Amino acid sequence: MHYRRFGKTELNLSVFSLGTMRCLENAEALRHVLLEAVGRGINHIETARGYGQSERYIGQALDGLNRSELVLTTKLLPGSPVEQQVDESLERLGLDYIDCLAVHGVNTLEHLQQVEAMVPGLVRVLGDGRVRHVGAASHGSLAVVMDAIALPIISFINLHYYFFNPRNAAAIELAHQRDLGIFIISPGDKGGQLYTPPNKLKQQCAPFDPLLLTYRWLLSDRRITTLSVGPAVPAELDWPLQVADSVAPLTAEEQTVLDGLGHEQQSVLGACRQCYDCLPCPEVINIPEVLRLRNLAVAHDMTQFGQYRYGMFERAGHWFPGRQGNRSSDCGACLPRCPEQLDIPALLRDTHGRLKGPERRRLWSD
Repeated sequence: MHYRRFGKTELNLSVFSLGTMRCLENAEALRHVLLEAVGRGINHIETARGYGQSERYIGQALDGLNRSELVLTTKLLPGSPVEQQVDESLERLGLDYIDCLAVHGVNTLEHLQQVEAMVPGLVRVLGDGRVRHVGAASHGSLAVVMDAIALPIISFINLHYYFFNPRNAAAIELAHQRDLGIFIISPGDKGGQLYTPPNKLKQQCAPFDPLLLTYRWLLSDRRITTLSVGPAVPAELDWPLQVADSVAPLTAEEQTVLDGLGHEQQSVLGACRQCYDCLPCPEVINIPEVLRLRNLAVAHDMTQFGQYRYGMFERAGHWFPGRQGNRSSDCGACLPRCPEQLDIPALLRDTHGRLKGPERRRLWSD
């Protein structure tokens, strides 16, 4: 296992972190996963108040382990009563301090204002040692992410940033310039459901595995500290941890395959280049994200992933904002702004036909 400095926190984190959202069944299941992860060199464990009984289960699983060798992160929501919730988390975890506390879901301008209102409480828990470092986790727009990174109290940032969705590239650079620790959220799942890649994508990535190749793309970036991995059982660590020490620059062969994947997307008829010039949409359709999912479905047969994400529109609130493509009224407001001169309304309808699937709900509510 390779370790990297987590920005200005000066913590040394394993390049893979144990996320515990999927270890919610019972304390014994979580303990098995945690012990296997720690035994294989993972020293960063991430949970949240909203992950069922995860904090309590982790507290039980830590019995017998060397606390000083582990880094614990938990999360609370914007607008939370900081000291009360930190004390509750400490009680459930059975700890006297939390290494890293993230304000989770800083997704809107209103959330940014709520974080600013939390600063006095955050300063108090930092000052008395209940919390060692404060960060933020955002699923919001690039503009919101950039503003979150600029908050003076922030020492680390949790972000969505993947080979198949590099929208937050500017945020990665800003976080690096500000010496923040950078934690990539759910690269195997939100990065493309790469634990179950379609055959077409496997062929396009050959001789490499799609999951491991995209992990390598992230791990080769020295600005990034750690990637989350969320096994439900210990055996699910085997696959991702194959590259736990593979942090060197990309090889020429790896780069050639990745370049080919990019070319496949660009060659799709009606491919969106993700410039975001089409926004705002009068119908509040998240046009670039809708068309990004279409790009992936057409170029790589990532239809199952597209249905998974597309189905969250209109059901996940600020966690995944925007309306589905069938809401287009053909108003044409986006057409003159598109540098590629795409027939956006037609592409939105095409995407809806490809990706409309069953309803989904997420763990976090509004």
